[in-house]
Amino acid sequence: MQAVILAAGMGKRLKDLTANNTKCMIKVNGVTLIERMLRQLERLQLNRIVIVVGYKGDLLKDYINTLSISTPIHFITNEIYDKTNNIYSLYLAKQELTEDATILLESDLIFEDSLLDTLVNDSRETLALVDKYESWMDGTVVKLDEDDTIKEFIPGKKFKFEDIPHYYKTVNIYKFSRHFSETHYVPFLEAYSMALGNNDYYEQVLRVITMLDDPEIKAKRLTGQLWYEIDDLQDWDIASSMFHPDQKKKLELLHARYGGFWRYPKIKDFCYLVNPYFPPQKLMDEIKSNLETLLTQYPSGANVNALLAAKNFGVRQDHIVVGNGAAELIKALMDNERGTIGVIRPTFEEYPNRYAEEKTIVFHASAPDYRYGSKELIDYFNDKPIDQLILINPDNPSGNYIGKEDIFRLLDWSREKNISIILDESFCDFAETGDDDTTLIDEAVLSRYPKLIIVKSISKSYGVPGLRLGIMVSADEAKIAQIKKSIAIWNINSFAEFYMQIEEKYKNDYKVALKRIRAERTRFFNGLSAIPGLCPLPSQANYIMCEITNGMTSEALMEHLLLNYDLLIKDLTPKLNLSGENRQFIRLAVRNEEDNDRLLTALKETLAQSHGGSK
Repeated sequence: MQAVILAAGMGKRLKDLTANNTKCMIKVNGVTLIERMLRQLERLQLNRIVIVVGYKGDLLKDYINTLSISTPIHFITNEIYDKTNNIYSLYLAKQELTEDATILLESDLIFEDSLLDTLVNDSRETLALVDKYESWMDGTVVKLDEDDTIKEFIPGKKFKFEDIPHYYKTVNIYKFSRHFSETHYVPFLEAYSMALGNNDYYEQVLRVITMLDDPEIKAKRLTGQLWYEIDDLQDWDIASSMFHPDQKKKLELLHARYGGFWRYPKIKDFCYLVNPYFPPQKLMDEIKSNLETLLTQYPSGANVNALLAAKNFGVRQDHIVVGNGAAELIKALMDNERGTIGVIRPTFEEYPNRYAEEKTIVFHASAPDYRYGSKELIDYFNDKPIDQLILINPDNPSGNYIGKEDIFRLLDWSREKNISIILDESFCDFAETGDDDTTLIDEAVLSRYPKLIIVKSISKSYGVPGLRLGIMVSADEAKIAQIKKSIAIWNINSFAEFYMQIEEKYKNDYKVALKRIRAERTRFFNGLSAIPGLCPLPSQANYIMCEITNGMTSEALMEHLLLNYDLLIKDLTPKLNLSGENRQFIRLAVRNEEDNDRLLTALKETLAQSHGGSK
């Protein structure tokens, strides 16, 4: 068996990375794509490796010759690489294709070793490696029968979004038998090139072949093996984290992205917090039906969006401001605050991180389960010179919740002390109180406590983080006006504005979604409680904080779940900074039943294997 690598392309979309070398010579974590691929192929003890070069071909050949690859390497040069596409590069290797069974690869791929193993070890002689289509993929897709017959090759220009559930993406790695190359591929390649020219893709030939009664080629479906195609700088950035050899660094790089994990194959994200049961499909369909208008029209200004939000939350327009996510409002608020602030820890650090540490007084929740109420806060801050007190309710990450009656005690105290309360209600809708009335966003409450400022993330409660929506509410009209002046007039895009325009129609769906997530939180909590070595803390939010009690570290557990189960969890131990106690904590988002069961199984297996160690 031999390998044929197509490496003639220029890689213009990689900008500076390919200004002075070829596309396959770019480095991912210090190793070039071509070196990685050649060493992976060398494991297979092939008869030879054929490489079709073009752009900076001499440079590439000289570089490959320095790698000391023991498998014989044969070069073919595509002299007109800038006027042709990869169908011509493969055409130049047509003779070589007919001389041996072939693994065909494109040189801009990065993949784990097991991917080649699964292809070579399959007894079927002619295969197209495919993977279930995901939104980060681009290029040719196929449709398959149950027996792996390729019903249709579909190029990008024929792609239909409504057919996505039936699509598999070609990985651009193939196994051709010598017979298939002699009787099928090469004859059709020659005919196609003669009839339609050389500025096309070699997969177009496969598209024609699959129309035959006996095309010979079948699909080989991947079962979780990692791979990525590097076409641009973002692909390179993602591949650098996905394939980083240092697992701790890999996790750091992933977390440093602060989202966007939909571009990472297979990963289930239990770090970021959303509502898995909202929005309903009908709401999403309504947004889709208005896509062209929303994409091509300017949104309204800040005052109009404040009016929409005021209508949805039942407050006055001059008492509310809409932000590009709660993060924009938190920044604006803290930039405009003065005096000394009171902070509770552990908590959501976005507020104190945007304020001077020397002007911050911290209440540390000292209970083993991090529970606290208004009494503890009043007792601690009563003699402290604070001007504002920041309260996340339910708190993040502990899930601690202070009920309405207790909150009013704190508000009465703050009014007597002339202290402003900044209350973050981003997670309060998930609290189970019996009457579903958990929010203090109410004109009567705001009027009674004019120094109360309420912040709410729409992303977290309503499951629409991609829209970037948040609100701030207060009867302090001067404060609201100040915040409005500090943000851009068009800080909200048309999709977010339209969502606020139609959201009220789906309030009943939202109530149903909250009931579902509360029920699933209880089931998930019970499942976590049944796992030896894990102690979940009661939570009224859409996440559960857990202590690891069998001796395994939170870092080791996080690494193991990502590497072995493609599950990403939040390591809390560094954040909690528990003065030498050496307690280990993680935070788990509450997702839907299927996802949560997958995590429960992984946690049970992992903690059972650790046997009190820290591996």
